Amino acid sequence: MTETSETRRASCHCGAVVIEALFPRGLASAARCTCSFCRRRAAATATALAETVTVLKGTGNLTLYTWGTHTAQHYFCKTCGIYTHHRRRSNPEECGVNLGAIEGVLPWEMEPLPYSDGINHPSDRDPG
Repeated sequence: MTETSETRRASCHCGAVVIEALFPRGLASAARCTCSFCRRRAAATATALAETVTVLKGTGNLTLYTWGTHTAQHYFCKTCGIYTHHRRRSNPEECGVNLGAIEGVLPWEMEPLPYSDGINHPSDRDPG
């Protein structure tokens, strides 16, 4: 997969939420995360620049989930429950966009995907 910057749209299952974002590495950034939340939801993501994520439809239909440091912000459709995107704890200037929600993407065709280490996150380490 080539690393070409591209803008793509993603949507939830019921179509109430539609977002658009710039993916600086295109879909070559697709990966999974091992953190306690991502391993439970099992959704692979592609990396977008947070400042470019635009909700084109359904702002009022998004719900937010955070925990711990509250740096990571995970957004879901209130109607169908599909996770669309999240602001990353590892780099708040980035968003992970649900690979399965991106228009025209068949995630299983991209397997195997690499994993990023979300378990041993620097924010969780004792600074002392």
